[in-house]
Amino acid sequence: MIWKQNSLYLIADFSYGLQKLEQALACGIEILQLREKNISSVEYLERARILRRLTRQYDTVFIVNDRLDIAMLSEADGVHLGQSDVPARDARRLLGPDKIIGVTAKTAEQAVRAREDGADYLGSGAWYATSTKADAAPITEETYREILRESGLPNVAIGGITPENCGRPLACGADGIAAAAGILKGDVEANIRGFREKFQKR
Repeated sequence: MIWKQNSLYLIADFSYGLQKLEQALACGIEILQLREKNISSVEYLERARILRRLTRQYDTVFIVNDRLDIAMLSEADGVHLGQSDVPARDARRLLGPDKIIGVTAKTAEQAVRAREDGADYLGSGAWYATSTKADAAPITEETYREILRESGLPNVAIGGITPENCGRPLACGADGIAAAAGILKGDVEANIRGFREKFQKR
């Protein structure tokens, strides 16, 4: 994976509607991750295949959250793994060298382990309170900078980030921003434009 600096990474489920997801794709987001909770594997795979077709049309990287099996069956570009999911080293054995593996890292130790296990990028947060993951513990700027320093991997900041508050993680050195409501809530085009403007000012 050739990481693009200032990547905008949409974390999405179908609750916002497929039309909004396609609107975000049309506005040029670099990465779309499907993250679904409390649905059957059949539904998850069906939704992943829908987004795989759409992301191909827009030449957007497509990632599946947590589910290595869904990522493989839907022919996604990669998978994003949490600390309680399949370890990155095992995912790499199954996916091979060409697929993308992201790992959630909340500490420098987790970040270093992810790099050693073959991860391509990290996601770190939560920067702010988020309804998507209500139990997410906040990350400090000191911890975030340590993760960047020790891992040497591209890192997307995550957790309640909006165009208005993304300055902090960008100032700390985030390579990209991951957002759900920050992109999809309200005017999608205006939200994406707001993030792009902050990227240009960093």
